[in-house]
Amino acid sequence: MPINLNLPKKAGLFVTGTDTGVGKTLIAGAIAKILTDTGLKVGVFKPIATGCKRSWEGLVSHDTEFLCYCANSNLPLSTITPVSYLTAALPIVSAARERNPINFNRIAAAYKDICENSDIVIVEGIDGVRVPLTMEFDLLDLAAEFALPVLIIARPSPGTINHTLMTIDCIRAAKLKIAGVVINGYDATEATVAEDTAERVISQFGGVNILSVVPFDETVDIEEPNLGEFIVGSLMDCDWSKLAQR
Repeated sequence: MPINLNLPKKAGLFVTGTDTGVGKTLIAGAIAKILTDTGLKVGVFKPIATGCKRSWEGLVSHDTEFLCYCANSNLPLSTITPVSYLTAALPIVSAARERNPINFNRIAAAYKDICENSDIVIVEGIDGVRVPLTMEFDLLDLAAEFALPVLIIARPSPGTINHTLMTIDCIRAAKLKIAGVVINGYDATEATVAEDTAERVISQFGGVNILSVVPFDETVDIEEPNLGEFIVGSLMDCDWSKLAQR
């Protein structure tokens, strides 16, 4: 069921993950940094955030601050993330607990501002594509409104193959383009056979390109913010501008 937000068409990527804590914000921020360093004006957008903190600006997400930092954005944090909740839970739970339904019109208005002030956009989802937002819509319905190529962030752990293949199936069922898969947090010193072969298996059975296997970097810190020593370098070989084309 379409949400019908009538969003503007823009080159960009919709970044989703196989589950919570997989590194969506880190990778989205690193891509924004890479594109910004090429001279592009990058619009970062995280439409919904939960588990936010109170500040003088209202409810603010560490993820939003990180994306803003990476893109060197001068837009208000409330534009980068127009729907914020204090409760750290799924959006549908946070919205019900705080008696504050997701305002899709606010999301649409903020995204239009983002597009008007950028050459390219990086949109970060929340959790995985089937996370419910309301009784009628899930994140995949929202992703369909943006109609951007979808970048999937996956773990190197054994269970990532099942989760990634199911995510691929869902995105294709929604008739969205898949930009590729980034496997994040690979630790060569601790990797098992399952982790060493995950890249090949996902590529073969999912019919997708593995764009990068990003190494584990203990210096990364979303809250500081700190992109770490290896993250940006591991993503430099990808032509993100080309992948962002519709």
